[in-house]
Amino acid sequence: MTTTPEQALPLLHRTVRPEWIDYNGHMSEAFYVLVFGHATDAMMIEAGLHSAYRESSGCSLYTVESHIRYLNDVPEGAHLAVRTRILGAAAKKAHFVHELFVLDEAESPVPEGAEPVATSELLALHVDQQAGRTTPFPEDIQGRLASFTEAAPDWAGRSIAPVA
Repeated sequence: MTTTPEQALPLLHRTVRPEWIDYNGHMSEAFYVLVFGHATDAMMIEAGLHSAYRESSGCSLYTVESHIRYLNDVPEGAHLAVRTRILGAAAKKAHFVHELFVLDEAESPVPEGAEPVATSELLALHVDQQAGRTTPFPEDIQGRLASFTEAAPDWAGRSIAPVA
């Protein structure tokens, strides 16, 4: 199943704060992870894995693997937008990606053909926190995740090449 633009997850917007800037004068790698983490939280809310769900079920989504690509420098004050795509969801796991863009204006849409400044690919498991093990998604959440499923970008699924 592939989503239409009306079904796509909403963009997450942030502005790069002064304390996010490292000794090289651009956004530090730790803050890319922070912004991508906020995008994962926003995706979870849209999918029904929000705080009320976690409190009532004792279940949550745990990231078990991620791969970040830093593609371009991001300066202080930059307006960021994160586009999230669900690539697939099985009974107990979800595979998704985030693409980070720098925009000319806060809260604006990502222009057609814009290139991301960073990407993140993640695998997450649905975990029963009390039992300490994975558990299947409820049907409604599995359906919601499926409704957001999109085709994978060409960069997804790659690994880091060994140094020769």
